[in-house]
Amino acid sequence: MKKFIFIVVTFLVITPLNSMEKKPYHHNSDGTFRNPEGSPKRDSNIKWSYKIFNQERKKIKLKLSPNHVVPREKVLKDLKENNNENYITWIGHATFLIKLGDTTIITDPVFSKNTGPLIFGPKRYVEPAIKLNELPPVDLFLLTHNHYDHQDMSTIRNFPYKKAKVLVPLKLSKYFRRFNDVSELDWYQEIQVNKDIKVTLLPAVHWSKRSLTDTNKTLWGNFLIEYKDKKILFACDTGIGDIYKDLGKKYGPIDLTFINIGAYNFYPIMPVKDKSVYHTNPEEALQVARDLKSKKVIGMHWGTVVLSLEPIMEPPVRFKDGAEKYGFKKSDAIVFKIGEVKKLNEILD
Repeated sequence: MKKFIFIVVTFLVITPLNSMEKKPYHHNSDGTFRNPEGSPKRDSNIKWSYKIFNQERKKIKLKLSPNHVVPREKVLKDLKENNNENYITWIGHATFLIKLGDTTIITDPVFSKNTGPLIFGPKRYVEPAIKLNELPPVDLFLLTHNHYDHQDMSTIRNFPYKKAKVLVPLKLSKYFRRFNDVSELDWYQEIQVNKDIKVTLLPAVHWSKRSLTDTNKTLWGNFLIEYKDKKILFACDTGIGDIYKDLGKKYGPIDLTFINIGAYNFYPIMPVKDKSVYHTNPEEALQVARDLKSKKVIGMHWGTVVLSLEPIMEPPVRFKDGAEKYGFKKSDAIVFKIGEVKKLNEILD
């Protein structure tokens, strides 16, 4: 009897310990998530000041390049004419349409006027390239994380294609109750969407938060889209990190990487100008793309809404100017106009 009790007690003690040992590094014991091992960390002594941020933001001049936006009528015409082609279209910020064969993908769709709860938060200074109800049929909806400039609940509620397959990081499916087919993925989990497309959720260096009490309670990540013999990586908002060299070794070379090149300057709130732990500046974006062994890279997450304090047209200039230093041709660092439709084969040539 004593021997039986000893075995039972030993089992009860050792089993939880073994479960903890098997838990991936990015899973905290309290159910929250953290960045990959070795990622940069934000200085805990830094205190965010909305007062200073708003004071500095008012100094930013909203002067756009004359070629920044394609007229809506032309966007609709170009989408119709390319209906049978593989293409990429920038709707604005991190929202893209990516058509691969018979599958049309949308990324982080945001069609609201502001990026915050209800009517609050920074307002966009450029409208979406087309209206939500003008979208072509969408088959696959990718959401990288829950920040308001990526997870837009008004867009989700009013999204016209509820039969689209939805892929989200862990603990985000609850926002898609009206959709028919929603899958949560952990880092490195993959899903075969159809015979031609496989999607894998990969790590990113970022965080999650939508309220005062939910910091890092949902996961974030990058989506690797494998289409036939091509690899396309759509980055979540991300900072630099050692993880990208590891991902480059395991999954590279990447044919085309989308990555954030805006929202990097929070000085004087942050002690260093043009440096953010969670958003790459244009040069860091090129470094990440190089670590991933990317052949081409698209700069996104700029030119739509003021989320930081750099001049609004600075990111693409620095992105292009820095390309050669990181082993790319200038033409490999691709900048879209909002609403521009480009054929995939022309991008990858």
